[in-house]
This record gives sequence, C-alpha cells and structure tokens, in this order.
Amino acid sequence: MLRKTAEERRSEIVSAALRLSDAMGPDRLTTEAIAAEIGLSQPAIFRHFRTKQAIWQAVAETVADRMTAAWGGALGRPSGPVERVSDLVGAQLRLIEATPAIPAILFSRELHVENDALRARFLDLMRRFHRTIADEVLRAQKDGEMRDDLDPDDVAFLLIGLVQGLAVRWSLNRKGFALEAEGARLLAVQLALLRPSSTAGEDGS
Repeated sequence: MLRKTAEERRSEIVSAALRLSDAMGPDRLTTEAIAAEIGLSQPAIFRHFRTKQAIWQAVAETVADRMTAAWGGALGRPSGPVERVSDLVGAQLRLIEATPAIPAILFSRELHVENDALRARFLDLMRRFHRTIADEVLRAQKDGEMRDDLDPDDVAFLLIGLVQGLAVRWSLNRKGFALEAEGARLLAVQLALLRPSSTAGEDGS
C-alpha cells in the first residue's frame, strides 16, 4: 500500500473533523476522536497540525474554498441579477447539504467563545456572501427587476436570514427534508415580494 503524503493526511484529518463536527458536535470534537476516525494515533495528528486550533483553521479554509467555488459557479452563469441571487442562495444551500457541519460550527462555542481566529474567518465569509448578494440586488434594482425603495444591504440580510434559518430548521429536523428544494420554494416567495409593484400587476393581469 502506498504511503499517504503529508498533504493527503492533512486533507483526511480536515474531512474527519467536518464529519465528526456534524455527528457529535463541534464542541465535543477531540483530536482523539479524529485519530480514531481515520485510524491514526493522536501523536500522528499533531505531526500534521501542531494544535487543535490549527485543525480548526484548516477546516475554516476548506469551507472558505468550497464557498468561494460555489459562489463563483453561481456568478459565472449567463443570467440576470435576480437569477444570480437565486443561484447564489441555491449554491449555499447545496453546500450546506454537502457539508452539514457548517450550521453546527456557526453556532458552536468553539466559534463564538474559544477560537477568535475561527470566528473572524467565518465572519469574513458571511460578509463576503452578504456583499455578493447585495451587489446583485443593486443590479436588479437598476434593471427594474426589484423594488428600488429598499436598501440592498437590508435585502441581502433578509435573504441570508432565509438560508440560516432554513439550515437550522433542517438540522433540528435531522435533515428530514430536501434543503435546496425547500429553499427554492421560500426564496420564490421572498423574490415575489421584492418585485416592483408595476411588474407584479402586469403578471397578475
């Protein structure tokens, strides 16, 4: 059997940390549990990451890379700003479905109390997501596709709130419904309320 490279081991450790954060909760995650999950000794874990905090930093960077790729894919499709907003929300929900530890990490003690660097990294991600959506909302307003009497930042916060609230409900329901499909249904309601009244009237005639 070929020996795994250091980079492969690091990736394996991060993947195990994400799986276990979902299964047992981020605040109960230990290096012993990670070691047992992937068949290594605890000292072997620390040969790849000097501290548990370093593991969390690698987790944050992995999540950041996945989010950035998901957002880039949504923005890269030829579509209008409203469609891009829908694509961004859908991409975020698909990412949460694929990485269900994300909601748990966002509400963990590890994030909010014990690890300032981790909190700062996730806060930066949320700010970037907010800015990306707000920019598309502003474009939609300029194109006459959304109400222009609302602050784009406020609209972005409302749409992000939909994602976060839905993720919490999905988690509490033990992932008992299709997250992306439910998100698309609720997003359609919100987008309908954000359309200019003249457009809504034309559609209703």
